[in-house]
Amino acid sequence: MVAADISELLQLEEIDSTLFRGPLSGAGHLFGGHVMAQAVRAAALTVGADRGLHSLHGYFLRHGDATRRVVYRVELDRDGGSFSSRRVIALQGGDPIFTVSTSFHVAEASGEYQITMPVDGVAPPDSCEPDTDHRAGPGEYFELRWADGAPHREEEIPARAWIRTHEPLPDDWTYHAAALAYVSDFGSGFGNVDVESLSQAGPSLDHVMWFHLPIRADDWVLLDMWPLRASGARGTYIGTIHDRSGTLGTTFAQEALLRTRS
Repeated sequence: MVAADISELLQLEEIDSTLFRGPLSGAGHLFGGHVMAQAVRAAALTVGADRGLHSLHGYFLRHGDATRRVVYRVELDRDGGSFSSRRVIALQGGDPIFTVSTSFHVAEASGEYQITMPVDGVAPPDSCEPDTDHRAGPGEYFELRWADGAPHREEEIPARAWIRTHEPLPDDWTYHAAALAYVSDFGSGFGNVDVESLSQAGPSLDHVMWFHLPIRADDWVLLDMWPLRASGARGTYIGTIHDRSGTLGTTFAQEALLRTRS
């Protein structure tokens, strides 16, 4: 089965109560965000509707095969009074290609604080350049438009893009959380960094994500990334995803392999 849109990609087949299988995307390679998004959905399907995903910590272990469906095994680590923990192992041919720990939390009222959305020089999505060659990631399910703008701090070198799904998503929050996990693997925080013997992008190694407030992935969101450190052919960058109203929905960090090709 090849998913026609992102909603279909996230409709997992339940093999057993903690075992799920995801549809194919039809892409030429198995994108890391695809596997991470389906793993999020698998974990969410084992948690009560009163608990929302608030964090994930994942490791990309092996290259996957885009022609084979991925099986997701969910470990029910803990269900407490306000938190639930799940581990998910993504499998192909019996081998783990991705593992992720996820945590879910019952909504609680509290005071709020957030970093502001970058606005200086950031054009609205309708005025930005479409990513027609899909250099940031596969374009089957998402529309991406590159955005510029001033950095938050002087030493930052930002890479920014507006992203939304091609088709509307269900109101179910788990679809939007999974779709945001997918897009957080788009592009690279080193995309605008020009350093000798350092690639500007490469395979994802590990990924961390925090979900603060629910925002919709089927309306424009601003993916804002900036590099922190590169050495030993590995680069670490951090990013945020705001919706158009300025709400900070998620924060993430990734380490990627930045080997230069001979």
